Formats: sequence, C-alpha cells, structure tokens
Amino acid sequence: MLDLAASLLSFAHSLFGPGLCPGDWVWATSTAGAVIALLPMLASVIIAVVRKATGNTYNSAMISTVAVVGGFFAFLVPLVLFNGISGVFRSVFAGDGAVSLAGSSSIKRDYCGWVGEQADYLGGRANVYEVLFHKFESTPVYLLRIATLVIVPTVCLLFVILQARAAMRRGPTWPGRLIWVPFALMAILSLPVEANTAAHLWLGFLPIAILGLVPVYVVGAPSWSTIERNYQKPEVAPVAQQPNQKPTPPPYQPHQVPAYQPAAPVKPIPAYQPPPPVQQQPPPVRKPPPYVPPAPNPTLRDPDPEGKALSKLAADPGPLPFTPRSATPPPPPVRPSGSRFRKVRALGQGGFGTVWLAVDTQLDRTVAVKMAHAPDAETEERMLREARALAAVHHPNCVRVYDIVAEPEGLGLVMEYIEGQPLADRVATGGPLDDVAVARLWITMSGALSAAHAKGVLHRDVKPSNVIIDPDGNAHLIDFGIARSKGDSTLTATGMMVGTPDFLASETAAGANATPASDAWQLAATVNFALTGKPPRGTRDNAMAALMAAAKGEPMTELPLHSAHRRLLMASLDTEPARRPTLRAVARELSDWLGREGHTETGPVTQIVRREDIEGLDRTRHMR
Repeated sequence: MLDLAASLLSFAHSLFGPGLCPGDWVWATSTAGAVIALLPMLASVIIAVVRKATGNTYNSAMISTVAVVGGFFAFLVPLVLFNGISGVFRSVFAGDGAVSLAGSSSIKRDYCGWVGEQADYLGGRANVYEVLFHKFESTPVYLLRIATLVIVPTVCLLFVILQARAAMRRGPTWPGRLIWVPFALMAILSLPVEANTAAHLWLGFLPIAILGLVPVYVVGAPSWSTIERNYQKPEVAPVAQQPNQKPTPPPYQPHQVPAYQPAAPVKPIPAYQPPPPVQQQPPPVRKPPPYVPPAPNPTLRDPDPEGKALSKLAADPGPLPFTPRSATPPPPPVRPSGSRFRKVRALGQGGFGTVWLAVDTQLDRTVAVKMAHAPDAETEERMLREARALAAVHHPNCVRVYDIVAEPEGLGLVMEYIEGQPLADRVATGGPLDDVAVARLWITMSGALSAAHAKGVLHRDVKPSNVIIDPDGNAHLIDFGIARSKGDSTLTATGMMVGTPDFLASETAAGANATPASDAWQLAATVNFALTGKPPRGTRDNAMAALMAAAKGEPMTELPLHSAHRRLLMASLDTEPARRPTLRAVARELSDWLGREGHTETGPVTQIVRREDIEGLDRTRHMR
C-alpha cells in the first residue's frame, strides 16, 4: 500500500510540483487528489458504456457488475491511496526509511512560515478525527478545518452522485447508489488520515469531480431502441406463451385428422348458409326460419336492444358491408329517409365535414356521427379500410367505432359519444396538471395510441381538444383523423389546415407522411400543454406562422421547468423521429416513475368533473 501511494506521489510530483508556497510536495498532494478523483469518474464511465449495450437490464449479472465497479473504483482504491499517502508522509517525517520518494530531498524544506517544514506539515500533526472531534485550535482555524475536511468532501460526494446519475440516464437511478454510497463510506473511513494531507487531497479532488461530469455525458445514455429491446424481452415470452396456450388443441389436431375429416366441409357452410338446411332434408319445414330474411336484417342493422350486432361489427372489421373490392352494390346501406340518426347538435366543424351529436333511433343510444366528404374514390376506399381497422381497436380509453353509414352529406362514421370535458378546457379552467396526473394521462393515451397503431391506424391529430376527461376523471382519445387523403398530413382536400399546427411534428408539418413517431410527438406536445398550458413551441400569430415554425423544427421554448417529466418530454419532442422513444418505452418509464413515487398507474388524471360543468361546455369551438 505504501509503495503504491509513494509511486502515485512521485508521479504527481513530476506532473505538478512547483517550488512555491506552500511547497512542492503540498502541491503534489493536491495533484495526487486530482488523480484519485479520476477513479469514481471512471466507474461511472464504465457503467455508462455498459448500459449503451444493455440498456435498462438489471439482472444479477448487471447488478454485480455495477457493485464490483463501484466498490473497486469508488471505495477500495481511493481508500487505499488516501491512507497510503498519509502513511508515506508519516514514514518520511519519522525518518524510518520504510519508503522512498523521488525528489524527496525538498520535503524537509520550509516554503512558507505558516506551513513550516513540509514533512512535519503533512505527516507529523493531528489526523482528521482528532481535528474534528477534539477541538484544540482557535475558532477561525477550526472553521477552516470544517470547510476543507467536511464541506469540500461533501461537495465532492455531490458531484460523484451526479456522475452516477448521469450514467443511469433513461433508466432507474437507484443502481447509481452502488457507486456513490461506497464513495461516501470511503470518505468516512478516511478519518485516520493526516488532517493537512486529507485537506489537500480533497482540494485537488474537487475540480476533477466537477469536470468528471463531462466524459460521462459524452458517453451518453443508451439509445431508446436499446431500451425498447430490453422492455420487449420480458414481454415477448408471455405473449408467445398465451397464444400457444390457446392453440394447444391445434397441435393435437393432426392426430385427430381422421375424426375431423368429415367436419372439413362444414367450414364453408357458414359462407353458404343454404347448405346447412339442405343437409337436414328430412325436416324441410325448418328451412324458412334460417331463410334469407334473417341474413339481411343484421346487415341492415335491425334494432337489437343489446347492441349485439353492432358490437360484433366493431369486434371484427371483416363483416362490415363496405369492401373496397366491391363496386356499387355492396356499399354502406343508404338510408334515403335519413331517419336512423336524429341530429341533436353540431359538436365540431372540420375540413372534411361536421361531427354531430346524434341519437341512433334504431338502437336508442347517443352517438357521435362524423360526416366525411371523400374527395375521390381512393380517399373513400382508404377511409373505409381504416374505419374497419379502427372498429377492431378495443381499448378502454380509445373511442369506439360502431358503424359506417352512407348519408346524403357523405359517409358517416358512427362513433361512441364520450361525455366529458376536453383537456384544453380542463387546463384553461383548472390550471396545469401535476406530475402524477400527467404520468397517468401519458400512460393512458400511449396505450390507446398503441392499440390503434397495432391495427394499422394513425390518429394524425392528437391535441388537447381531442382528449376528453369523463365525469370520473379518466381520459379518452377521440376524433381519429381517418378522413384524409393518402400522404396528406397537414391539409384537407379542400385546402383547409387540419388541426392545430402548434401540435404538429416537424416532419409532418414539412409534408412527410404521418407515422407512429409523429403521433407520439403530438401526444408529447399534448402532455406538455397539460403541464404548462402552452404548446411546446409556444403560440404564433396565425396558423400559417405556426405551421412554418413546425416545419423548420424551431426549438421548444415552453417546456416545464420543474417537472419530473422534463427529460422524457425533451426526448419525445426530438425533431428526429428515429431518436424519439416509442410509446411502449414512454409508458414503461412513467410506470417505473409512478412506482418509485408510491403511486399506481390507475386513477383519474384530474379531479372528478361535475356533470353540470360538462353540460355547460361549448365543445364546438375546440373541434376544427
């Protein structure tokens, strides 16, 4: 230990040991402290590099790696060197010849009157424990001791903590304790070190501890794609097992093929409804019941009080009577009388048509009907295709699509009507949401968007007015922008701008096609509004100026200053889509944060809204 410390001191003396007050070996001691400060920094850099490949995987191997690296570089080696350097100076002062220092002839020189002989100053006086707990010096000197032996080490510890947290970016920070806790323990166990030696070691340690943040940040955090792969690994297995548990019979079907061979012709029977009655020729009287009348009735949506036909229609987009392959005979059933939906009031006006609050007179329920004017056959075909896909989306916080009907005004998208207050109104009247409510909102809306993306449907217009807070305080995503031409992300067919440019991702504002990443950006912008009451780029004088600001990717000037989600918001609002975290990664980050804060994912995102407040709202002005 003494030989290692003597080598370090000789090296430090060769690096920086000027013959100036307080003395060359005093300066060398501070230089040695700076060299020791590289060790905890090296621990954080090593862990940051490892996390570039492993992401947020914290299994036993990873935890052991962090513990070993932290224990070695932040505890063991610094403690050995601190005590070793003190032991070297004690040996030199005692003159026992146990160690030798290169250029030690000057160590007995007196460079300053208040220092005296360097060997005595560094190795012949009280240690840290004696100085701090057995006060024998004047008050000014004692306060100076407190500053150099308590405050300076505490500041050094603070920056070691920051280094460890920087190494744990985009993930839980608790593994960083395996770096800075050993360092704190090392500082405590250095009480037997000579007080003057320890003071100069800490003074040399401090600037390197501050600058040590730079290389850790240069290494950078693991990419979101790496983190996403980590999140998928534990989830892929259960997903693969669950389908395999249900299809367990299919693997056994080959053994039962002979028994099921006669059942093979039965499979086409559902497509050929007449054959089943034909097989039962003995009772010919039974043919009329399953005859043609029942088949068209579901297609014409006969009044089913329980809504089974429509729920079945929403559950499977296939049975929808509007197939892009067919010509005019199979389009949506036209209601010339227009009597099925009784319009109550307009909920909003858009570039493709109007959203109406209406009553389905056949099923006697309140619905929202979005009348969309398709400018061409291609757009109409895509609207039908995406409406079918959206009808198959089942998420408790995503608006349900019940049906598509042909009305004189155009195609009518029949959707669930969600009673509540737009998030825009909630923030305007109640102020910004807190971090817990925003975390729940972000998780909920990420789940709704992910469910839609899994069916191939993009929202394209996520904004505060399209998030409805129901009377129970739960958030719902509404108004999917399926009525839009292919490749048209910002303008409708009539040249009207869709939505609010303040909530457009830069790539879609510049004319690129919408993607799941652009939906994720819009959701992050909506979350930013929930936290600040403002869109992330701020507001502009007019829509065209806002669109130009979005297309240019102007910087985010209205991010929350003190929110725990600021870091995740900055990543999610990145102008480069490939660098944004996925919705799955965002939800996992927020879920972990809620768990650390002692909160659950479930719960209202706002306080419960009074029904009378909802009934008094004018929602028309928010839906454009």
